[in-house]
Amino acid sequence: MRSEIKALMLIILSSIGLTAGILAILGLKNLIYPLLALAGADSINPCTFVIYTMLLIALSLKENISKRRIYAVGLAFVAAVYISYYLLGIGLVILTKTIPVWVAGVVSIAFGAYTFVTGYMEKSRIAKKKEVRKSIFSREATLFGAFSLGIIISFTLLPCSSGTYLAYAILISKVGRSLTLILLALYNIIFVLPLLIILFTVGSITESKSISQRIVQKSRELSMIAGTLLILLGIYVILGM
Repeated sequence: MRSEIKALMLIILSSIGLTAGILAILGLKNLIYPLLALAGADSINPCTFVIYTMLLIALSLKENISKRRIYAVGLAFVAAVYISYYLLGIGLVILTKTIPVWVAGVVSIAFGAYTFVTGYMEKSRIAKKKEVRKSIFSREATLFGAFSLGIIISFTLLPCSSGTYLAYAILISKVGRSLTLILLALYNIIFVLPLLIILFTVGSITESKSISQRIVQKSRELSMIAGTLLILLGIYVILGM
């Protein structure tokens, strides 16, 4: 278990260090905190873990599925989520190019309050949860099945993260096309990081499912933390102007 914790910390610190380092090299130090805060709040969103837990449970019900197969299916799912979110981000950046930066702060505060309240009241923010569950359990444990599921899931997660992603899109839409593509790539690395950690730092599908379920059980606290973080970031963005 200690080796798993060490691996977990190494992955987290490496990702954060890489992101901060790239932004510093690009001369965008002012975006380090907003990127890490927004992507971090988005990545610990319980909606993602509810969906992921469903997927892991569905995998565990398959007969004779090997560890290698689990990794392959899990990676296909994460890759689809990453690609879909990246493309959605490009669309948001295009739509928000003329929106003033201060609006990002307002969006962050408003969505942070929404996230905090829905978390406190333990309200689900997953669109069409029954349909999502049915889709997950009806698909075969194939790479194509997992990839297509990841694409579908990305759109069902929009109510959970649309405000966070919108605020980020407004912030980065003013830095130029090539830099925007890099910044979206960095954001989505942080966003899918928890899914990769769960997949690779455990020894079996049973342990993966157990960890994911324990995170889901803390969804109320996670939502309240994410909401508070978004509110503080919104204030930071507005005052920083």
